[in-house]
Amino acid sequence: MVAEQLAAATGGRKEAVCRARLMEGTGRWSINGRPIEDYFPSATHRMVVSEPLRITSTEGRYDIFAKIEGGGVTGQSGALRHAIARALVDLDPGLRPALKSAGFLTRDAREKERRKYGLKKARKAPQYSKR
Repeated sequence: MVAEQLAAATGGRKEAVCRARLMEGTGRWSINGRPIEDYFPSATHRMVVSEPLRITSTEGRYDIFAKIEGGGVTGQSGALRHAIARALVDLDPGLRPALKSAGFLTRDAREKERRKYGLKKARKAPQYSKR
């Protein structure tokens, strides 16, 4: 028996991009083919990812299958949260106000600033020497 795909959405944060699919189910997670506990060992990241489901009281109603590429752990968890929130709005437009007020539908536009020549990092200047 193949589960029927209900909603799919993409999310992004920093350099990370996530494609998530929600299916009617029992609350099973599969992220790049691994369970959520293996992919996000930190409880903080697991909490960030599941916030849209908690706010909309839909925990345990959907199985979530996600492919995440790029970025680090924090960016990936934010991208997955964004994708889940968008997919939930596709399923039920009535959830939009709650997710919007929580800020889950907005793509966090902050990016790493590029390094400038003559500087050690984006803004850090080399140490000044008087003599």
